[in-house]
Amino acid sequence: MIIFDHGAKFLQMPKNNPRRPFSPDPDQLRLMPEISGNKVNGLGETEVRPPRMVYWAPDPKTIPHGNLQFYFYGKAAQVPEFAEQSAARREVAKAPLPDVRATPTELTPDAWTSALQPFVAEGICDMIGVADMSDDWVFEGFEIHHSKVIMLGGQHDFDAISTAPDVTAAVEVMAQYGRAGKAAKQVAAWLRSEGWGAEPVIGPSTGALAMIPAAMACGFGELGKHGSIINPEFGASFRLSAVLTDAPFAPTPAREFGIDEFCQNCRICEDACPPEALSSQKQIVRGETKWYVDFDKCLPYFNETHGCAICIAACPWSNPDIGLNLASKLARRATRKT
Repeated sequence: MIIFDHGAKFLQMPKNNPRRPFSPDPDQLRLMPEISGNKVNGLGETEVRPPRMVYWAPDPKTIPHGNLQFYFYGKAAQVPEFAEQSAARREVAKAPLPDVRATPTELTPDAWTSALQPFVAEGICDMIGVADMSDDWVFEGFEIHHSKVIMLGGQHDFDAISTAPDVTAAVEVMAQYGRAGKAAKQVAAWLRSEGWGAEPVIGPSTGALAMIPAAMACGFGELGKHGSIINPEFGASFRLSAVLTDAPFAPTPAREFGIDEFCQNCRICEDACPPEALSSQKQIVRGETKWYVDFDKCLPYFNETHGCAICIAACPWSNPDIGLNLASKLARRATRKT
């Protein structure tokens, strides 16, 4: 049952989860490396350091959990619809880009950023923003030499994602990775035609770039308890891609909507998670106190359900009938406080 208390906090009464307890496939457990994924991610570390790749490596053989990534691929290959969407995303990633025009177009930074809006208006993507590139978003052992990152988001069909952990939701996730990736290729092609180098970054195997902090920096939203970004318009129900460039875009600022406080008082995703990978409290990760998903608990269920997505589907912000109303309530609260 979901209620609002007298302070307009969003609460959920604890409930039983029919998917608990979860017992992982023994064949998958035998693939677990000795090192914890939480250790790789820097859980409990008080010093700031670059992120290390724990999953979705371009070459799974280079990471400790690579055999588990291959396990995921094997499970996914058994579902024709999922395999079809995966193949389509790979074709998007392999599609060639035009050469960079010799003479670059000169625009003001604000004009460059405004020129991105048609990609949203025409439905190529659902949101777009720009941030100055930060070394903090580069995985250890990789390099990014571009000065700007353009972030793009593609919203899920709510009816499809709501079926999670059914394979219908998994197919929808891969379809939106493909759509967001195609949008990144189109933005990169446009920039190259304008004389500026541009490299698309397509999930889930993003190579050098950690996309979530970049997307937060350019105004997409705030980190939710479930480890995904929550955006007022789209909730947590979207997928990301990116474009790296040196074109002189004006950054779009980070935004706060009161979502962080909201998550502290809501436990919907926490209760919905079958392997109990979500915590009611923030934790220290590489010197930052933040919401964190227990990797070692999450991954087995994630792998056995083609990507799970229960927490995204369960998040009240992801429901179009609820999320925008929540955003309005929080905006009114913020206005009263000023």
